[in-house]
Amino acid sequence: MPPGSKPLYRLPIRRLVMPAATTLLALLLHAVLPPDGATGGLRLAAGTGFWLAAAWLAARLAALLLAGYPKLLSDLIGSALFLTAGVLASQLVFELPATGLIATSSVLIAVLGFALRNTLGDIFSGIALGMESPYGIGDWIEATENCAGRVTGISWRSTRLVTRDGVALVVPNSLIAAHRIAVYGSGAQGRFRTAVIVPVDAAVPAERARRLLLTAAMEAGRDLPDFAPDVILTDLSQGNAVYAVRFHVPDYGAEQRWRDAVAGSAQRALHRAGLETARPARDLARRRPPAHDDAARRATLLGGMELLRPFTSAERSALAATMAETLLPQGAAVVRYGDAGSSLYVLAEGVLEVRIPRAGGSEVAVDRLFPGAVLGEGSLLTGQPRSATIIALTEAVVLELRKEDLDPVLRARPALLEGLTAIMAARQARNSVAPDGQTAPSPAAPTREDILARLRSFFGIR
Repeated sequence: MPPGSKPLYRLPIRRLVMPAATTLLALLLHAVLPPDGATGGLRLAAGTGFWLAAAWLAARLAALLLAGYPKLLSDLIGSALFLTAGVLASQLVFELPATGLIATSSVLIAVLGFALRNTLGDIFSGIALGMESPYGIGDWIEATENCAGRVTGISWRSTRLVTRDGVALVVPNSLIAAHRIAVYGSGAQGRFRTAVIVPVDAAVPAERARRLLLTAAMEAGRDLPDFAPDVILTDLSQGNAVYAVRFHVPDYGAEQRWRDAVAGSAQRALHRAGLETARPARDLARRRPPAHDDAARRATLLGGMELLRPFTSAERSALAATMAETLLPQGAAVVRYGDAGSSLYVLAEGVLEVRIPRAGGSEVAVDRLFPGAVLGEGSLLTGQPRSATIIALTEAVVLELRKEDLDPVLRARPALLEGLTAIMAARQARNSVAPDGQTAPSPAAPTREDILARLRSFFGIR
């Protein structure tokens, strides 16, 4: 028994009372009225009414028994019952010859079938779709090529859709049945994977291109738990490596918004890494400065940091030249909670996860860091132990800045201490409370004034 159908003893019998009473009344009139005289026509009408009422009763009963099946099935059975009732009434009540009726019906059916061939095709396709039920009200489907929308209605002849642009479409069922149907579901069942295609200069190593694009996708979907992005190399053509950045979206109606977010994030990531859009516009070519390409890329990265924008281009280039670049495999620790440190790190590529300890000795993730993030500044600037463990979620590249390299810069620009203080205060406040409300086993977070005082004391700046 399908879902929604009911056993016979639970059917709403009151819905059968009217057709049953009409059937009995018509049968009684047909039986008691004499066939001759003025009552003959009334008797024929009662006989015809009996068969039609019987068909009505049977159709109503079938609809109740098949409540869990597609409505088109009960409608089809009802139509067949009424057609049968008409045939029986013509033969048994009006006593028409069967051969003449069949011949007349055949001609009529042939004429109507030719005239209504498209309509009949839609109806039978609707019956087939109703019995298969490949989609339902509220589902996002692609009925035919370039014809996608949310289903708002299904009838015998057509399916009504509303596109993502709010345009209402009425698509004949025969057209849908003749094509491949893509069903994206709805709500929690509508999650599916799509991809943004990104061509990159083939001179860029595949490992680095994947790292950059995966980082971009993770940054775009940082607020979506099941985004689950990945990157695959799909083709090599005309000097380009073509990558597919794949990710999951929660609903087909939101696909364009997420594709825009991922494509924009990928463009920014490539620009940060020294890649830019070249001509023709669909190609991405690597930017090649005359010399010191790595130092120029680092200076570009540092120039995008709000903290270091007060520095001149020459100062940023000098600072970038002193930074050591480290490639971290996935799962490697950049810093660990409680360790002594004397370095500040800038994330150049990849994604890092910030973890803090909680009661019981386990660690809990409190944040994710993306390219341009500064980490480890607390130990470098105040000499305190590391306040969190930071793990590479993907393969990552970090730039290390040591105290002895930063010391002359801070002495030349004491105002920079204010910006560093703000970052450290915000970071420590965020890391002091875990998502489950448990605090890390560490002293209370220092105030902004305390942090600034420690910075000045550690670097000997008054």
